[in-house]
Amino acid sequence: MPARGADAGTPGEGAPPAVVSIHDVGPDTLDPVAELLDGIRPRAGTAVSLLVVPGLDWSAADLDRLRAWQAEGFELAGHGWIHHGPPRTPWHRVHGWLISRDQAEHLSRSEGEIEALMRAGVEWFAAHDLGTPELYVPPAWALGAIGEAALRRLPYRRIEVLRGFMAMNAGGAPAVAPCPLIGFEADTRFRAGALTVFNAASIRWARLRRRPLRIGFHPHDLSLRLRDGALASLDRGWRFLTSEEAVAELPEETLDAHRAD
Repeated sequence: MPARGADAGTPGEGAPPAVVSIHDVGPDTLDPVAELLDGIRPRAGTAVSLLVVPGLDWSAADLDRLRAWQAEGFELAGHGWIHHGPPRTPWHRVHGWLISRDQAEHLSRSEGEIEALMRAGVEWFAAHDLGTPELYVPPAWALGAIGEAALRRLPYRRIEVLRGFMAMNAGGAPAVAPCPLIGFEADTRFRAGALTVFNAASIRWARLRRRPLRIGFHPHDLSLRLRDGALASLDRGWRFLTSEEAVAELPEETLDAHRAD
């Protein structure tokens, strides 16, 4: 198995931490995901979470690729069910216009619908010999109207929302620790400019506060407007952590689960 984090050629224990993920892993994105992994491996090893969209048309060959990545050491995480849903509430429409377009699958759903969606993902992983995912990342990081009791009925130990990582502790309320985030999914000039400013501010915050920087890739980033800076963002002296390692290092800042978005 390839080395993880600091053993993969990155700085050691004193370096600022970073967590890498690739979103929207599905049957139609496996080739660009593989291209991203080819660029990430020499920098971060296997300290990468692959966010899998289970409710799509997966072939046997597609599932074999997921199992191979998992066997290599990459974490497979749940990422919605089909990753999109039409907005039915005013907040979902605003969120879609500002951030997510139609990708925030949770936002117009009830608590029961969200819980069922998240549970279906767990069952899909088990049915395809992929284990039980410990990490869940709702599409567009938008968890929606699901509360603590419902979340505790699910087996996920870590949930990543827009604000940061939510640790599902054995006792007490879920702890959400804010962690800065950068991304590169810029298909318009406006989004490229906005993300450039946002990314620079997040990197400064990560270094000043010593919080893990979340580096979120999407499958087609290497063909979009910020392609030149995407993989280069990994070459800035980070100490790469898995999501489990990152959460273990975070201070617990207890917030209500409904406010995690």
